Amino acid sequence: MTVTQCWWRRCDGDNDGDTVLVAARHGAETPPSSHRPGAGRWPRCHCRGAGAVAAVWWCRCHSVSRRHGQGVTVTVPWPQCRGVTAEVSLVVSRCRGASRPRRAGAADTVRAAGPVPRSLPPGAGAPPAGEGAQGALRNPPRERLVPGDPLRVVGGGGDPPGLPSPSDTENEEEEEEEKEEEGDSDEESEVVEGEDGGDTEDDTDDADDADDATDGTDDVDDSTDDTEDEEDGGEGGDEAPPGPFYFPCYRWLQGYGTWELAEGTAKTPAQERHPLLQRLRRRHLAQQRRRYRLSHFAPGLPWALPLGTPPDPDLSYSLPKAAAFYLRGSSANLEAKLRGFLDRPVPWQSLGELARVFCCFHTPATEYVLQHWQDDAFFGAQYLSGVNPVLLRRCARLPPNFPITPPHGGTQPRPRHHPPARDGGEEGNIYLADYGVLEGLPTVQIEGRPSYVAAPLCLLHQRPDGQLLPLAIQLSQHPGPQAPIFLPGDPPWVWALAKAWVRSAEFHVHEGLTHLLRAHLLGEVYALATLRHLPPPHPLFKLLVPHTRYTVHIATLARRFLLNPGGVFDQAVALGRRGLLQLVARGLRALPYAALVLPWDLRRRGVTRTRCYHFADDARRIWAAIRSFVKGIVQHYYPCDAAVRADHELQAWVGEIFRRGFLGRRSSGVPSSLGSIRALVTFVTMIIYSCSAHHAATNSGQFELGAFMPNLPAAMREPPPSTKAPLTEPQFLAALPAMSTTAHILAVLWVLRNEPLDMRPLGCYPEQHFTEAPPRRLIRAFRRRLAAISRRIRRRNAGLALPYPYLDPPAVENSVAI
Repeated sequence: MTVTQCWWRRCDGDNDGDTVLVAARHGAETPPSSHRPGAGRWPRCHCRGAGAVAAVWWCRCHSVSRRHGQGVTVTVPWPQCRGVTAEVSLVVSRCRGASRPRRAGAADTVRAAGPVPRSLPPGAGAPPAGEGAQGALRNPPRERLVPGDPLRVVGGGGDPPGLPSPSDTENEEEEEEEKEEEGDSDEESEVVEGEDGGDTEDDTDDADDADDATDGTDDVDDSTDDTEDEEDGGEGGDEAPPGPFYFPCYRWLQGYGTWELAEGTAKTPAQERHPLLQRLRRRHLAQQRRRYRLSHFAPGLPWALPLGTPPDPDLSYSLPKAAAFYLRGSSANLEAKLRGFLDRPVPWQSLGELARVFCCFHTPATEYVLQHWQDDAFFGAQYLSGVNPVLLRRCARLPPNFPITPPHGGTQPRPRHHPPARDGGEEGNIYLADYGVLEGLPTVQIEGRPSYVAAPLCLLHQRPDGQLLPLAIQLSQHPGPQAPIFLPGDPPWVWALAKAWVRSAEFHVHEGLTHLLRAHLLGEVYALATLRHLPPPHPLFKLLVPHTRYTVHIATLARRFLLNPGGVFDQAVALGRRGLLQLVARGLRALPYAALVLPWDLRRRGVTRTRCYHFADDARRIWAAIRSFVKGIVQHYYPCDAAVRADHELQAWVGEIFRRGFLGRRSSGVPSSLGSIRALVTFVTMIIYSCSAHHAATNSGQFELGAFMPNLPAAMREPPPSTKAPLTEPQFLAALPAMSTTAHILAVLWVLRNEPLDMRPLGCYPEQHFTEAPPRRLIRAFRRRLAAISRRIRRRNAGLALPYPYLDPPAVENSVAI
């Protein structure tokens, strides 16, 4: 956050206590060049639109022999002011209005809430004569704040809407909290105290960290940032002044009223000693639980904000993000409309017509798909580096409902009564993709015509050179004469149609489970639980809140435009809204905690040694980097396992995720409480990884891999073939989605591509929630490790015909924001 206003003591060397106002242009990284000791007045800040007050500083002038910054931490790149010691008393990080962004004006005051034992030097409490207060907070406090004291920002016009009045008595607050807890208990089922869930395999996570410890060794240390301020020995015995003190806000301040901000040092409930600050935490959480309520969206799905909830300015898109989002959708629909695709519910006449859809939006990846969509090697590679790279599992034994009999002299696996290990099962080169979760789901009619979806089984084999090739496809979970097993040696268009059915099943499983459920719906629960149960001073709030940015807003948009009755899913996807919701509920019932923890999931699926698995290679390194960062933060604030168990705010947060996100299912293995540092590190790492890297891997490549529709069809217009009778190209195209359906889906996929405007990559934290030195050092180390991972990925991609850039850290967004 850049500084736009500062109060500075003038340092003339005479220690006379004069004060001047220094104003910097909004967004500037440094103040005007005229800022120097003894200078006169500077131009006033004119901050239009985005924010009013970014920071307010009071400085105390000591003797001229003391170097600027001695004994304190200067956190913004302001010029060295020789002769003064900067003592930060207040930082208000962002002051924004909801419907009308306003500057803090003459009616605003700042005062300290609570005991403040010492005073500022005379003259430090007011600007010089003639200086107005517009654009800066007026009347600084006469007392000097000490660490731990909260700040109360007071304006005319009463309290802001929904905020408890500061005049409320403690008894009234306790009554409100009791009512809130009673209301929650009426809605909730009994809380099940499950096992820890994180203590069983964390030793392997430590091994993963050790394996990737060299990722950041070739980075140059940021010596400027990491160097601590050295004390000047010229004046022995002088005690450095306390500070700096920060009061992070980072939220919209609506109307005129009173806001209480705690000093920015992160503290767990056990570390919060001051009764006033303890009461402030309780009041904040009670207000947040009233502000963000959870309700059922659909049976068997994670809970969400109630339908019809008005937009919240703290959760909504910024203007650039919203403008880009809607303009992308409008441009895609406009091109489809102008080309006449949206109004033509008829089959495609040729593959050449398909290639001309959205030709203005083609990329090198879409061109590669267009050239290689029929190649078996590309079909198999998408299980390793596609948009759903978490489905493939090693096949140690053929399933009983997939009775494969190889042709003579072929390389197919043996019949199911033969040991599959002889065909490479033990070595891990036989894999299975099972779409049984789709069996029996209802479908919808699209453009007055029924649509179809299959639940296929696909067996694949990895060659020594790393190519993953399909061996056999069965388009039903029930073998029999009506469910033939398709092989690569079948007629070309028959084999192409069988692969298209598998890719259609891949579309539904990816969109419903891998993407919507694991990234968006569960991500919304993570975000809302963080807002409802962790106050801003909590270290986990400071750690997690950058990874919840825009998550609730995009989930609300999905329910509004995609999952609403008559929405995109009803118009263009075979399952429709009803079938998709049943799929998500079915997937959530079967989702284990081990599938969410990346190292456990790779071992569970038996793919730790799979070659050319670019997703797994990149994801492992990012997971290790996130886990190392989280481990450092957690160990800094929790000295032992008992401290984790004693944190009632943390336990309430975990419990709500267990009850509202995973519906209290003990069989899932998701912890309902955490009892150790290792379990907490794994749980928090899982959340950050799911909201950043997992979402990037399952979202970023959707348009590139689906732009040529036969590679990712959303709705098949003919039932699955029951024979291997030869087909022609027109017959193949007749089974694929119609022109209008294709245009609808591609327009949505184009909108859902990563938006570069207002995008914050993984590890980018411009809002400085952590104010202490150790967490900030950990953040810098995290960034250096991510930079090393990025260089490694780019070197590898330079030698690939189809690069895999979706987990390159600069392309991974901090949160589920699109």
